[in-house]
Amino acid sequence: MLSSATRKRASAEDRLDAVFHALGDRTRRALLARLASRPARITELARPFDMSLPAVSRHIRVLESAGLIARSVDGRVHQCSLAAAPMKTAEAWLDRYRRFWEGSLDALARLVEAQPEQHDADTRDRHGR
Repeated sequence: MLSSATRKRASAEDRLDAVFHALGDRTRRALLARLASRPARITELARPFDMSLPAVSRHIRVLESAGLIARSVDGRVHQCSLAAAPMKTAEAWLDRYRRFWEGSLDALARLVEAQPEQHDADTRDRHGR
């Protein structure tokens, strides 16, 4: 039997998986970018895409199940707005690897900066200068 802490951790991991799954599609990222400026109806969100309204609605459902958007319904009008809190969780997860990226980039910069000096030394050695 799973402990309460294990269930909470699994649940948090499932939510993070859902966020990365939702963000893994360029259409869904474009929908989120449009919602970052203001809420919009699904029909408004669908306009710039070369796809059917049901296809856009499926993308909206994926974003909604990941908690990245909130939908309000007034009769037949579905209004969507950005709910960015789950992105904070993804950012926190990615932040754990920031030191690695920055360290790798710093090492690459040092290597690139050392290359001209090494090239000059190799050239002098070959030409006996």
